[in-house]
Amino acid sequence: MPSDPLPDWVLTRRRAIGDAVRAARGRHQLSQEKLGELVDLDRKTINRIEQGTHSTLLDHLLLIADALDVPLADLVR
Repeated sequence: MPSDPLPDWVLTRRRAIGDAVRAARGRHQLSQEKLGELVDLDRKTINRIEQGTHSTLLDHLLLIADALDVPLADLVR
């Protein structure tokens, strides 16, 4: 069970992953809404991932990486 509150480094990494998702989405010229449609997630969920405000499922990151044609490692590096 994660500690409450989470350590700062977790939030920093979450934001870095969100930045990587946003950058990859931008390279493909996709809106958050369009990416959400491609991976069957709503725009709010894509926004939360990009902002790093909420934890996300590994499955969601796998779907996003596939839709953006980038290795998952590039998003979480």
